Amino acid sequence: MNYDFKSIEAKWQKNWQENKTYQVTEDPSKEKFYVLDMFPYPSGAGLHVGHPLGYIASDVIARYKKHQGYNVLHPMGYDSFGLPAEQYAIQTGQHPAITTENNINRYRGQLERIGFNYDWSREVRTSDPSYYRWTQWIFKEIYKSWYNKDTDKAEPIQTLIAKFEENGTYGVNAAVEEDWYKELKEEGYPFGQHFAGDFTATDWGVLNDDQKSEVLSHFRLAFISDTWVNWCAALGTVLANDEIKDGLSERGGHPVEQRLMKQWSLRISAYADRLLSDLDQLDWSDSIKEIQRNWIGKSQGASVSFQLVGSAEKIDVFTTRPDTIFGVSFMVIAPEHSLVDKITTPDRKEAIDIYVKHAKSRSERDRQSDVKHVTGEFTGAYAIHPFTGEEIPVWIADYVLAGYGTGAIMAVPAGDQRDLDFAKHFEIKVPQIFNGVEIEDEAFAEKTATLQNSDFLDGLTYAEAVPKIITEMEAKGIGTGKTNYRLRDAIFSRQRYWGEPFPVFYKDGKPGLVEDEKLPVTLPKVDKYLPTESGEPPLARSKAEDWNVFEGDEMEYNTMPGWAGSSWYFIRYMDPKNAEAIASPEKLKYWGAVDLYMGGAEHATGHLLYARFWTKILFDLGHIPFNEPFKKMVNQGMILGRSSLVYRLELSSYFIPEVDPGQLPSPRKFPEIFVTKEIFDDWEDNQKLNKHAFEVDHKLNTLLQELMGKDHGMDLSNVQWEYDFTTLHVDVNIVHNDELDLDAFRKWRRDYADAVFVLNPQDKYVCGHEVEKMSKRWYNVVTPDDLCEQYGADTLRLYEMFLGPVEQSKPWDTQGISGVHNFLRKFWRLFHDSDGNFNVSKEAPSKAELKILHKTIKKVTEELDRLSWNTVVSTMMIAVNELQAEKSNNAEVLSKLLVLISPYAPHFAEELWEKLGNTGTITAEPWPAFDEKHMVDDSVSYPVSFNGKMRFKIDLPTGMSKEDIEAAVLAAEEAQKYLDGGAPKKVIVVPGRIVNIVI
Repeated sequence: MNYDFKSIEAKWQKNWQENKTYQVTEDPSKEKFYVLDMFPYPSGAGLHVGHPLGYIASDVIARYKKHQGYNVLHPMGYDSFGLPAEQYAIQTGQHPAITTENNINRYRGQLERIGFNYDWSREVRTSDPSYYRWTQWIFKEIYKSWYNKDTDKAEPIQTLIAKFEENGTYGVNAAVEEDWYKELKEEGYPFGQHFAGDFTATDWGVLNDDQKSEVLSHFRLAFISDTWVNWCAALGTVLANDEIKDGLSERGGHPVEQRLMKQWSLRISAYADRLLSDLDQLDWSDSIKEIQRNWIGKSQGASVSFQLVGSAEKIDVFTTRPDTIFGVSFMVIAPEHSLVDKITTPDRKEAIDIYVKHAKSRSERDRQSDVKHVTGEFTGAYAIHPFTGEEIPVWIADYVLAGYGTGAIMAVPAGDQRDLDFAKHFEIKVPQIFNGVEIEDEAFAEKTATLQNSDFLDGLTYAEAVPKIITEMEAKGIGTGKTNYRLRDAIFSRQRYWGEPFPVFYKDGKPGLVEDEKLPVTLPKVDKYLPTESGEPPLARSKAEDWNVFEGDEMEYNTMPGWAGSSWYFIRYMDPKNAEAIASPEKLKYWGAVDLYMGGAEHATGHLLYARFWTKILFDLGHIPFNEPFKKMVNQGMILGRSSLVYRLELSSYFIPEVDPGQLPSPRKFPEIFVTKEIFDDWEDNQKLNKHAFEVDHKLNTLLQELMGKDHGMDLSNVQWEYDFTTLHVDVNIVHNDELDLDAFRKWRRDYADAVFVLNPQDKYVCGHEVEKMSKRWYNVVTPDDLCEQYGADTLRLYEMFLGPVEQSKPWDTQGISGVHNFLRKFWRLFHDSDGNFNVSKEAPSKAELKILHKTIKKVTEELDRLSWNTVVSTMMIAVNELQAEKSNNAEVLSKLLVLISPYAPHFAEELWEKLGNTGTITAEPWPAFDEKHMVDDSVSYPVSFNGKMRFKIDLPTGMSKEDIEAAVLAAEEAQKYLDGGAPKKVIVVPGRIVNIVI
């Protein structure tokens, strides 16, 4: 019987589904193990072979842990509020839910065919109202909370109200903007014109409900504020920084500009220190941790105020180098800074307005990364140096961002390269403040030099100067020591239709929350999925009767970002059908945090950070019993595409010396000409080396004469051609072992139907190749469907693991998959005789068979424990080869090998397990135990040397003493021959290894 993988895989996938093999329930008698893949977004294109890499790796571990006796949770679902579905809706009018459902069905079919052990009964979809009801509930919990720095956690807003009622703001240590009070409307509040944020219990008591609500809004973890955002007009929505590349939206490549908009935000900055310090308890890669550390960006320094000349306004800055304050020669504020309009002098207004408009057209990422171009404008205003009294010019420049720090800097050109480049470009002085360092083209950013030209800081080191200058700042009332974070509050509004609706309505312009019993607030119908003509989000197109819940004057028209649903989905998997809570306390306690999380490193500053943030909030509020979502994480690398290339001849012109070229037909009438890789390489190499160019030209001329002369019935022997080559990508599915299928190529593109091919001496067209990202653009996408059809899902699973370490990116090479398929066929033959009949031995295994088996058990177990997926495959290959050499078909040995291969090739293992006479699924079989005794040999083969030269070998029992080994060797007939009746001068015995006789 041949290895009929198609029928085998179809049989077992049906069996697993009918018997609910992978359905899991809580079992207190078993230790749990929670394995999770990062939430996939289901696209219409479906999976290519790069997508399942992490899924297969996690599936292997989930199956391995189940064999070890763990109760394994391994669920799957969909991050289904995707921008592409909405873009398709805008283009076609088809509701995004229909597109999403079609895409999910495509994904589900592909995943099932690969044979994953997902518990599909726990599937969740973020776009399902029964799911996002709880996303809305979590938002409400966040809104109803504040961050108490004294307890270092989120608390219900009622505890803050109680503090205000008891003693006002005195004794309150909250995460709140320092100048929050400036946003209060002065009229109606009893605080007075000198109010700076502190009020008494009496003050609080006289506030009306609206005033209290406004004050509380500045302390909440979810709040509305005017925020500079990345606005993409073409997509009609705000984008996160990680959704923008080179000033364009990652989706569609549309321009992005900075715009000030009222947005919901979440106060993730309150958790900055915990997000940073708790990284130490996570078993994540150092690179991912470092990315998060840099994104959070903790820095120690000082907050300093610079008084503006002739104004009551001040410019506040945060600096990590307060010791360099005497090196300040100008100030820079962001083009979006609130002071720009106030301080710009009339003569500078036009230039400033033009510059501000330009800066808003650039994304923050572009502004930060562009170090080549120095731009800026002088505002006409001056600030007063707080120590020297010198007037310092105030500029605007786009390398300063409104959302970072205070949106202003004190520029120290001697100590910062961008400041130095700016100063040199605009001819601003550069104070020399570092002893022994002359600043010319490069700033000195080190902390090793002592200070000079710095008044009372002269001669001090960085460590000595910082505390001294902070003390002086505090004494003068112009500054204070401060810890700052780069992490900014997370913008939570999206001007989109296809997203989680907010559980929020507005009455008289003030937000209110929909009651829990009325959730979920579902998406209303709209006539179009575009923003309104006035720029409002698509939900503004709805009518009151279109909403399932409508309260107040209007509902919130923004939707939540995609990361809202993906920030807590791992919790919902624990109890996906619960209609009373996000999950029951018992199930939350049992499953706890994810034990192994597989996903891409590209989500380090988006999904991973937000999921940690939401987990900590839910933990603080007592809703879940764990503080971090993912204990261990492995980031799989990319599987890169192996693109196929063809080489098109570009016939730019031709001429015949002393003959009118007009007699020849236009090159446009010639067919497309493609030359094989060998000819292209010959041409390219000789062009580069400038050697043998004549020979190559002659070869191509001859080919062109042959191709064109016959077709046009002309004598082209005197024609001189001018040409070049263009390298084009071609669909890898019509290329086999680098040989192009010419007929398929002509059918692939209509413009190539009449193409002419210049072949190699074997009459083949050989393609070139390149390794690059797998993409439809490069025609190098390989789908798992085709490979499952040709080789089977088990071969695909094994091959993806065999390609190399999961964490590394590697090129896909379909040619190598046949070797893995042959391994499975060879494994299959161990169970069958030469006629294909199932045939195994029930006898006791031999010592050699047991040694092979237990060596393999030990190696496979060790490699899986350290998550080395690829070496397991090679270990199993070695075992099969060794058993084949032993002509082994022992049932006891083979049954244990099936368990070892089962996590990788589950259909294959199930089929042979059944053939061995077992009735239950192999997934429930215990993992084989390694026994050291089978690794110990009964005898040792000693090489015996005379004067260092090996003469013969002798087999002796294991465990003999040195004396017994020596006696046995000297008594051997071979030894007597070399001793020739004499006695050795010395005998060196290394037990278990060698014997050397000196004569």
